[in-house]
Amino acid sequence: MTMLVQALVLVLLFHIVSSRSNITTLPGFPGDLPFKLETGYIGVGNLDDVQLFYYFIESEGTPEDDPLVLWLTGGPGCSGFSAIVYENIGPLSFDYADPFDNKPQLKLNPYSWTKVANIIFIDAPVGTGFSYAKSWERYPILNDTLSAAQTYQFLRKWLVDHPRFLSNPLYIAGDSYAGIVLPIIVQEVSDGNRDGVEPVMNLQGYVLGNPVTDEERDQNSQVLFAYLKALISHELYQSIKSNCRGEYVNVDPNNALCVYDLELVNECIQGINLPHILEPECTIKSPKPIGREWDPRDFSNKELVHSLLQFPQVSRPWCRAYNYFSSFTWANDKTVQSALHVEKGSIKEWVRCNWSLSDSYVKDVSSSVGYHQNLARKGYRVLIYSGDHDMAIPYVGTIAWIESLNLTLDSQWKPWFVNAQVAGYKTKYTLGKYELTYTTIKGAGHTAPEYKPKECFVMISRWFAYYPL
Repeated sequence: MTMLVQALVLVLLFHIVSSRSNITTLPGFPGDLPFKLETGYIGVGNLDDVQLFYYFIESEGTPEDDPLVLWLTGGPGCSGFSAIVYENIGPLSFDYADPFDNKPQLKLNPYSWTKVANIIFIDAPVGTGFSYAKSWERYPILNDTLSAAQTYQFLRKWLVDHPRFLSNPLYIAGDSYAGIVLPIIVQEVSDGNRDGVEPVMNLQGYVLGNPVTDEERDQNSQVLFAYLKALISHELYQSIKSNCRGEYVNVDPNNALCVYDLELVNECIQGINLPHILEPECTIKSPKPIGREWDPRDFSNKELVHSLLQFPQVSRPWCRAYNYFSSFTWANDKTVQSALHVEKGSIKEWVRCNWSLSDSYVKDVSSSVGYHQNLARKGYRVLIYSGDHDMAIPYVGTIAWIESLNLTLDSQWKPWFVNAQVAGYKTKYTLGKYELTYTTIKGAGHTAPEYKPKECFVMISRWFAYYPL
């Protein structure tokens, strides 16, 4: 059976409910787009009542040969558009001359990963970005398992709808909270291939950046990270290590010495910006005035966005998260939604990260380490990277769970270079045909490409091409 006939049969079997549009211009970008952009919906779930929105950008290299990447942004609840414009994974970014401008302008990103890969950016789970449910009563509770299952269904249907990419090397990639859901999806694809589930996918491996893997372990590693970065003293680190016996999250409240040491740690790090410890912690002073510290996630809050717009920019010290205003303004413009072919009336308001999902999202997978252990037996290629100034998901915690997989150390910890400058430090592990490359990105935070786009572009270009970093 030819690939085309096979795809036609699968279309009939799937009864695919999808829509797609080729986008040639976008508001805020001068002239025609110099790359191929497709947006659309694919129906998944019961009766296809969940409509997952996606942005597909063809490789600017050789799309017929370059890898096909499904990109999952973290959260849960962060739009694929955030990865495109903020994490420098896509070919567009905003001009931040005035991030509070009512008419954000787009420009080309010279370090887009789409120069070497075809990338599908998905808004998942349902309720993220422009994705929506036709019948919300069917989804009172979301969880990791359901999100992974629906994303796997999405990928199968997308490939049936785009059969010319079936033979491309397939990689599942993502960052932050995708570190929980992504290995589940890879396992689903792997098991489906083993069982002959159509379409058989050309899965080669996966990529994870600054990944949440085991939230308790990740948080536990923050104390060691704080010590290594001189945020807490040697004496305090030795004391807390002894008194808390390595457990800094689920602490026995009767352990007074441990509780006291943790209070001292918190005092030392409370003014530190966890996504990047060298950048300023964002604060807001409202006109009343009432000061408060805030989480960058709050920039998905409409009321806060509008209140900030009301007072002068000179009273606002720079904060990276101010850049997120641009996407809020841009994506809620009706001409933008029309250009992207967003279904009218499908959502009330677009937000970069829908943190309200946390009210209904159940984190039913506490750790994805077991999935990594299973996948290590499958012979895939894996790339994991960390910004070495990310305290939200510290690199030391990521290294610890990688070492728990009991792989063979293939190459020692060594620097790698971009333009004759150290870009990070790498090491490699193997198990038979399986190979896992781990690298830090020097000077980067959470997530790494947002801070070091050039270095991360060189990293992924070399890795996809099977070149050493």
